[in-house]
Amino acid sequence: MSFKDRIGDVARRLEMVKSRSDLGEEATKTAVVMPFLAALGYDIFNPAEVQPEFTADVGTKKGEKVDFAIFLDDRVEMIIEAKPFSCALKDAQYSQLYRYFGVTDARIALLTNGAEYWFFTDVDATNRMDEKPFFKFSLEVYDEADLRELEKFAKESFSIEQVQATAASLKYTRLAAQYISQQMAEPDEEFVKLVARSVYDGRLTASVVERMTPCVKRAFDDIIRARVRSRLEVALGEDEEEMVEAQEPEIAGDDGIVTTEEELQAFYIVRAIAAELVDPSRIAIRDQKSYCGILFDDNNRKPICRLGFDGRQKWVILFDENKQETRVNVDRPEDLYRYGPALRTVIESYKRG
Repeated sequence: MSFKDRIGDVARRLEMVKSRSDLGEEATKTAVVMPFLAALGYDIFNPAEVQPEFTADVGTKKGEKVDFAIFLDDRVEMIIEAKPFSCALKDAQYSQLYRYFGVTDARIALLTNGAEYWFFTDVDATNRMDEKPFFKFSLEVYDEADLRELEKFAKESFSIEQVQATAASLKYTRLAAQYISQQMAEPDEEFVKLVARSVYDGRLTASVVERMTPCVKRAFDDIIRARVRSRLEVALGEDEEEMVEAQEPEIAGDDGIVTTEEELQAFYIVRAIAAELVDPSRIAIRDQKSYCGILFDDNNRKPICRLGFDGRQKWVILFDENKQETRVNVDRPEDLYRYGPALRTVIESYKRG
Protein backbone atom coordinates (compact mmCIF):
# COMPACT_ATOMS: atom_id res chain seq x y z
CA MET A 1 0.00 0.00 0.00
CA SER A 2 1.35 3.41 -0.93
CA PHE A 3 2.03 6.15 1.61
CA LYS A 4 -0.85 8.17 0.15
CA ASP A 5 -3.24 5.24 0.59
CA ARG A 6 -2.10 4.62 4.18
CA ILE A 7 -2.76 8.23 5.15
CA GLY A 8 -6.08 8.09 3.29
CA ASP A 9 -7.11 5.11 5.44
CA VAL A 10 -6.36 7.06 8.62
CA ALA A 11 -8.33 10.04 7.29
CA ARG A 12 -11.33 7.78 6.70
CA ARG A 13 -10.95 6.32 10.19
CA LEU A 14 -11.05 9.86 11.59
CA GLU A 15 -14.28 10.58 9.69
CA MET A 16 -15.88 7.49 11.24
CA VAL A 17 -14.98 8.29 14.85
CA LYS A 18 -14.86 12.07 15.16
CA SER A 19 -18.58 12.48 15.80
CA ARG A 20 -18.39 10.38 18.98
CA SER A 21 -18.97 12.39 22.14
CA ASP A 22 -16.62 10.16 24.15
CA LEU A 23 -13.54 10.79 22.02
CA GLY A 24 -11.32 11.94 24.87
CA GLU A 25 -7.55 11.99 24.92
CA GLU A 26 -7.02 8.24 25.39
CA ALA A 27 -9.63 7.37 22.77
CA THR A 28 -8.08 9.87 20.35
CA LYS A 29 -4.66 8.27 20.81
CA THR A 30 -5.99 4.76 20.27
CA ALA A 31 -8.41 5.50 17.43
CA VAL A 32 -6.37 7.94 15.34
CA VAL A 33 -2.92 8.93 16.62
CA MET A 34 -1.48 5.42 16.85
CA PRO A 35 -2.84 4.44 13.39
CA PHE A 36 -1.29 7.68 12.09
CA LEU A 37 2.11 6.72 13.49
CA ALA A 38 1.68 3.24 12.01
CA ALA A 39 0.90 4.83 8.62
CA LEU A 40 4.23 6.66 8.91
CA GLY A 41 5.84 3.23 9.14
CA TYR A 42 6.60 3.04 12.87
CA ASP A 43 5.99 -0.16 14.82
CA ILE A 44 3.50 1.00 17.44
CA PHE A 45 3.69 -2.41 19.18
CA ASN A 46 7.45 -2.18 19.70
CA PRO A 47 8.27 -0.01 22.76
CA ALA A 48 11.87 0.21 21.57
CA GLU A 49 10.57 2.19 18.59
CA VAL A 50 7.35 3.83 19.81
CA GLN A 51 7.45 4.27 23.58
CA PRO A 52 4.20 5.39 25.21
CA GLU A 53 4.24 7.50 28.38
CA PHE A 54 7.85 8.50 27.85
CA THR A 55 9.46 9.90 31.02
CA ALA A 56 12.33 12.37 31.22
CA ASP A 57 12.91 14.18 34.50
CA VAL A 58 13.16 17.95 34.05
CA GLY A 59 14.88 19.87 36.89
CA THR A 60 12.88 19.47 40.07
CA LYS A 61 9.90 17.98 38.20
CA LYS A 62 10.06 14.20 38.42
CA GLY A 63 7.98 11.55 36.73
CA GLU A 64 6.31 13.79 34.15
CA LYS A 65 5.40 12.03 30.94
CA VAL A 66 4.93 12.88 27.31
CA ASP A 67 2.47 10.68 25.39
CA PHE A 68 4.87 9.06 22.90
CA ALA A 69 8.54 9.08 21.98
CA ILE A 70 9.80 7.69 18.69
CA PHE A 71 13.22 6.03 18.72
CA LEU A 72 15.43 5.26 15.74
CA ASP A 73 18.77 3.51 16.31
CA ASP A 74 18.23 3.77 20.08
CA ARG A 75 18.01 7.55 19.87
CA VAL A 76 14.86 9.53 20.59
CA GLU A 77 14.06 11.50 17.42
CA MET A 78 10.53 12.71 18.02
CA ILE A 79 8.34 13.39 21.05
CA ILE A 80 4.57 13.57 20.76
CA GLU A 81 1.87 15.10 22.90
CA ALA A 82 -1.75 14.20 22.14
CA LYS A 83 -4.86 16.17 23.01
CA PRO A 84 -8.54 15.18 22.75
CA PHE A 85 -10.12 15.60 19.33
CA SER A 86 -12.31 18.38 20.74
CA CYS A 87 -9.25 20.45 21.71
CA ALA A 88 -8.32 23.27 19.34
CA LEU A 89 -4.53 23.14 19.08
CA LYS A 90 -4.24 26.92 18.94
CA ASP A 91 -5.66 26.97 22.49
CA ALA A 92 -3.76 23.92 23.77
CA GLN A 93 -1.23 23.99 26.60
CA TYR A 94 1.90 22.04 25.71
CA SER A 95 4.44 23.09 28.34
CA GLN A 96 5.57 19.49 28.87
CA LEU A 97 6.43 19.14 25.21
CA TYR A 98 8.40 22.38 25.40
CA ARG A 99 10.34 21.28 28.49
CA TYR A 100 11.09 17.79 27.19
CA PHE A 101 12.39 19.16 23.91
CA GLY A 102 15.23 20.89 25.73
CA VAL A 103 16.37 17.93 27.83
CA THR A 104 16.16 15.04 25.34
CA ASP A 105 17.92 14.34 22.05
CA ALA A 106 14.64 14.83 20.18
CA ARG A 107 14.78 17.55 17.54
CA ILE A 108 11.18 17.13 16.41
CA ALA A 109 8.14 17.72 18.62
CA LEU A 110 4.65 16.84 17.47
CA LEU A 111 1.41 18.22 18.92
CA THR A 112 -1.83 16.60 17.76
CA ASN A 113 -5.55 16.27 18.45
CA GLY A 114 -5.90 13.36 16.03
CA ALA A 115 -7.07 15.57 13.17
CA GLU A 116 -4.30 18.17 13.09
CA TYR A 117 -0.58 17.49 13.43
CA TRP A 118 1.74 20.38 14.27
CA PHE A 119 5.48 19.78 13.85
CA PHE A 120 7.99 21.88 15.80
CA THR A 121 11.78 22.08 15.79
CA ASP A 122 14.44 24.59 16.89
CA VAL A 123 14.88 26.93 13.93
CA ASP A 124 15.03 30.09 16.05
CA ALA A 125 17.35 28.88 18.85
CA THR A 126 19.24 25.58 19.15
CA ASN A 127 17.78 23.11 21.67
CA ARG A 128 14.82 25.38 22.32
CA MET A 129 11.50 24.48 20.76
CA ASP A 130 10.09 27.19 18.49
CA GLU A 131 6.86 28.81 19.58
CA LYS A 132 5.26 28.17 16.20
CA PRO A 133 5.20 24.95 14.16
CA PHE A 134 7.14 24.83 10.91
CA PHE A 135 4.67 22.39 9.36
CA LYS A 136 0.99 21.67 9.91
CA PHE A 137 -0.85 18.67 8.50
CA SER A 138 -4.61 18.13 8.66
CA LEU A 139 -6.22 14.75 8.02
CA GLU A 140 -9.42 16.59 7.11
CA VAL A 141 -7.95 18.83 4.40
CA TYR A 142 -4.68 18.04 2.64
CA ASP A 143 -3.22 17.95 -0.85
CA GLU A 144 -0.34 16.31 -2.71
CA ALA A 145 2.16 18.93 -1.51
CA ASP A 146 1.15 18.29 2.11
CA LEU A 147 1.67 14.54 1.61
CA ARG A 148 5.14 15.10 0.16
CA GLU A 149 6.14 17.09 3.23
CA LEU A 150 4.55 14.60 5.63
CA GLU A 151 6.38 11.69 4.00
CA LYS A 152 9.67 13.21 5.17
CA PHE A 153 8.66 12.10 8.68
CA ALA A 154 8.00 8.50 7.62
CA LYS A 155 10.36 5.90 9.04
CA GLU A 156 11.70 4.75 5.68
CA SER A 157 12.68 8.28 4.63
CA PHE A 158 13.29 10.03 7.96
CA SER A 159 16.47 12.06 8.15
CA ILE A 160 16.78 14.63 10.91
CA GLU A 161 19.36 16.49 8.82
CA GLN A 162 16.95 16.75 5.90
CA VAL A 163 14.02 17.74 8.11
CA GLN A 164 16.00 20.47 9.86
CA ALA A 165 17.43 21.68 6.56
CA THR A 166 13.93 22.19 5.17
CA ALA A 167 12.24 23.41 8.39
CA ALA A 168 13.52 26.97 8.07
CA SER A 169 12.57 27.02 4.39
CA LEU A 170 9.05 25.81 5.18
CA LYS A 171 8.65 28.31 8.00
CA TYR A 172 9.70 31.34 5.99
CA THR A 173 7.89 30.15 2.88
CA ARG A 174 4.69 29.97 4.93
CA LEU A 175 5.24 33.43 6.35
CA ALA A 176 5.96 34.79 2.88
CA ALA A 177 2.81 33.12 1.55
CA GLN A 178 0.76 34.67 4.35
CA TYR A 179 2.18 38.10 3.54
CA ILE A 180 1.53 37.71 -0.20
CA SER A 181 -2.02 36.48 0.48
CA GLN A 182 -2.67 39.56 2.59
CA GLN A 183 -1.35 41.77 -0.20
CA MET A 184 -3.49 39.96 -2.76
CA ALA A 185 -6.60 40.61 -0.70
CA GLU A 186 -5.75 44.17 0.35
CA PRO A 187 -2.37 45.54 -0.79
CA ASP A 188 -0.93 48.06 1.64
CA GLU A 189 0.62 51.36 0.64
CA GLU A 190 4.23 50.17 0.87
CA PHE A 191 3.56 47.15 -1.34
CA VAL A 192 1.76 49.28 -3.94
CA LYS A 193 4.71 51.68 -3.95
CA LEU A 194 7.11 48.76 -4.44
CA VAL A 195 5.19 47.64 -7.54
CA ALA A 196 4.64 51.18 -8.79
CA ARG A 197 8.36 51.98 -8.74
CA SER A 198 8.86 49.28 -11.35
CA VAL A 199 6.06 50.33 -13.71
CA TYR A 200 5.47 54.06 -13.16
CA ASP A 201 7.98 56.66 -14.32
CA GLY A 202 6.53 59.70 -12.61
CA ARG A 203 6.55 60.90 -9.01
CA LEU A 204 4.70 58.63 -6.61
CA THR A 205 2.26 61.01 -5.05
CA ALA A 206 -0.55 59.92 -2.75
CA SER A 207 -3.07 60.18 -5.60
CA VAL A 208 -0.89 58.01 -7.87
CA VAL A 209 -0.61 55.33 -5.17
CA GLU A 210 -4.38 55.46 -4.70
CA ARG A 211 -4.94 54.95 -8.45
CA MET A 212 -2.37 52.13 -8.58
CA THR A 213 -3.92 50.12 -5.71
CA PRO A 214 -6.85 48.61 -7.68
CA CYS A 215 -4.46 47.94 -10.57
CA VAL A 216 -2.25 45.84 -8.30
CA LYS A 217 -5.28 43.90 -7.03
CA ARG A 218 -6.45 43.22 -10.61
CA ALA A 219 -2.94 42.09 -11.56
CA PHE A 220 -3.03 39.46 -8.81
CA ASP A 221 -6.45 38.28 -10.02
CA ASP A 222 -5.22 38.03 -13.62
CA ILE A 223 -2.18 35.99 -12.57
CA ILE A 224 -4.33 33.53 -10.58
CA ARG A 225 -6.85 33.21 -13.40
CA ALA A 226 -4.09 32.49 -15.92
CA ARG A 227 -2.51 29.85 -13.70
CA VAL A 228 -5.84 28.13 -13.09
CA ARG A 229 -6.51 27.98 -16.82
CA SER A 230 -3.06 26.51 -17.39
CA ARG A 231 -3.57 23.78 -14.77
CA LEU A 232 -6.97 22.89 -16.16
CA GLU A 233 -5.69 22.60 -19.72
CA VAL A 234 -2.96 20.20 -18.61
CA ALA A 235 -5.27 18.14 -16.37
CA LEU A 236 -8.09 17.77 -18.87
CA GLY A 237 -6.11 17.72 -22.08
CA GLU A 238 -8.59 20.04 -23.73
CA ASP A 239 -8.39 23.52 -25.13
CA GLU A 240 -9.79 25.99 -22.61
CA GLU A 241 -11.73 27.90 -25.23
CA GLU A 242 -13.54 24.75 -26.33
CA MET A 243 -14.41 23.97 -22.72
CA VAL A 244 -15.90 27.40 -22.15
CA GLU A 245 -17.84 27.15 -25.39
CA ALA A 246 -19.31 23.82 -24.32
CA GLN A 247 -20.42 25.24 -20.99
CA GLU A 248 -21.31 28.82 -21.88
CA PRO A 249 -23.14 30.70 -19.12
CA GLU A 250 -26.77 30.89 -20.02
CA ILE A 251 -30.10 32.12 -18.74
CA ALA A 252 -32.80 29.46 -19.01
CA GLY A 253 -36.11 31.04 -19.94
CA ASP A 254 -37.74 33.02 -17.17
CA ASP A 255 -36.43 30.98 -14.25
CA GLY A 256 -33.65 33.47 -13.57
CA ILE A 257 -30.89 30.83 -13.31
CA VAL A 258 -27.50 32.11 -14.45
CA THR A 259 -24.40 29.92 -14.51
CA THR A 260 -21.62 32.34 -13.66
CA GLU A 261 -17.98 32.36 -14.72
CA GLU A 262 -16.91 31.52 -11.15
CA GLU A 263 -19.25 28.52 -11.05
CA LEU A 264 -17.76 27.29 -14.32
CA GLN A 265 -14.25 27.76 -12.98
CA ALA A 266 -15.18 25.66 -9.94
CA PHE A 267 -16.72 23.03 -12.23
CA TYR A 268 -13.50 22.79 -14.27
CA ILE A 269 -11.44 22.52 -11.08
CA VAL A 270 -13.57 19.58 -9.87
CA ARG A 271 -13.14 18.02 -13.32
CA ALA A 272 -9.38 18.46 -13.05
CA ILE A 273 -9.37 16.76 -9.64
CA ALA A 274 -11.62 13.95 -10.94
CA ALA A 275 -9.34 13.37 -13.94
CA GLU A 276 -6.97 11.45 -11.63
CA LEU A 277 -9.72 8.83 -11.12
CA VAL A 278 -12.26 8.86 -13.96
CA ASP A 279 -12.97 10.26 -17.41
CA PRO A 280 -13.64 13.96 -16.65
CA SER A 281 -16.64 13.89 -18.98
CA ARG A 282 -18.47 11.97 -16.23
CA ILE A 283 -18.48 15.14 -14.10
CA ALA A 284 -21.53 17.27 -14.89
CA ILE A 285 -22.85 20.65 -13.82
CA ARG A 286 -26.51 21.31 -13.07
CA ASP A 287 -27.47 24.80 -11.92
CA GLN A 288 -30.36 25.49 -9.56
CA LYS A 289 -31.85 28.68 -8.17
CA SER A 290 -30.37 28.26 -4.69
CA TYR A 291 -27.08 26.53 -5.60
CA CYS A 292 -25.05 25.10 -8.46
CA GLY A 293 -24.68 21.33 -8.31
CA ILE A 294 -21.76 19.24 -9.57
CA LEU A 295 -22.78 15.64 -10.15
CA PHE A 296 -21.31 12.30 -11.08
CA ASP A 297 -22.71 10.92 -14.37
CA ASP A 298 -25.21 13.83 -14.34
CA ASN A 299 -27.15 11.89 -11.68
CA ASN A 300 -28.70 14.00 -8.92
CA ARG A 301 -28.44 10.97 -6.62
CA LYS A 302 -24.65 11.19 -6.95
CA PRO A 303 -23.77 14.71 -5.79
CA ILE A 304 -20.09 15.60 -5.61
CA CYS A 305 -20.50 19.10 -4.22
CA ARG A 306 -22.79 22.12 -4.27
CA LEU A 307 -21.66 25.69 -4.89
CA GLY A 308 -23.19 28.75 -3.29
CA PHE A 309 -21.39 31.62 -5.03
CA ASP A 310 -24.20 34.16 -5.30
CA GLY A 311 -24.01 35.76 -1.85
CA ARG A 312 -21.38 37.90 -0.17
CA GLN A 313 -19.90 34.82 1.51
CA LYS A 314 -19.22 32.00 -0.94
CA TRP A 315 -19.68 28.44 0.32
CA VAL A 316 -19.33 24.85 -0.83
CA ILE A 317 -21.16 21.77 0.45
CA LEU A 318 -19.00 18.63 0.32
CA PHE A 319 -20.36 15.08 0.48
CA ASP A 320 -18.78 11.96 1.94
CA GLU A 321 -19.31 8.34 0.91
CA ASN A 322 -22.56 8.25 2.92
CA LYS A 323 -23.76 11.53 1.40
CA GLN A 324 -23.35 13.34 4.69
CA GLU A 325 -22.93 17.06 4.09
CA THR A 326 -20.16 19.38 5.27
CA ARG A 327 -20.42 23.08 4.52
CA VAL A 328 -17.24 25.16 4.20
CA ASN A 329 -16.73 28.83 3.38
CA VAL A 330 -14.47 29.77 0.47
CA ASP A 331 -13.19 33.01 -0.99
CA ARG A 332 -12.67 31.95 -4.61
CA PRO A 333 -13.14 28.89 -6.88
CA GLU A 334 -9.44 28.00 -6.54
CA ASP A 335 -10.03 27.17 -2.86
CA LEU A 336 -11.59 23.89 -4.05
CA TYR A 337 -8.07 22.52 -4.55
CA ARG A 338 -7.75 22.48 -0.74
CA TYR A 339 -10.62 19.99 -0.56
CA GLY A 340 -9.22 17.64 -3.19
CA PRO A 341 -9.03 14.63 -0.81
CA ALA A 342 -12.73 14.92 0.13
CA LEU A 343 -13.76 15.34 -3.52
CA ARG A 344 -11.63 12.37 -4.61
CA THR A 345 -13.11 10.20 -1.86
CA VAL A 346 -16.72 10.74 -2.94
CA ILE A 347 -15.84 10.39 -6.65
CA GLU A 348 -14.04 7.13 -5.91
CA SER A 349 -17.11 5.84 -4.03
CA TYR A 350 -19.35 6.54 -7.05
CA LYS A 351 -16.78 4.97 -9.36
CA ARG A 352 -16.87 1.75 -7.32
CA GLY A 353 -20.65 1.76 -7.67
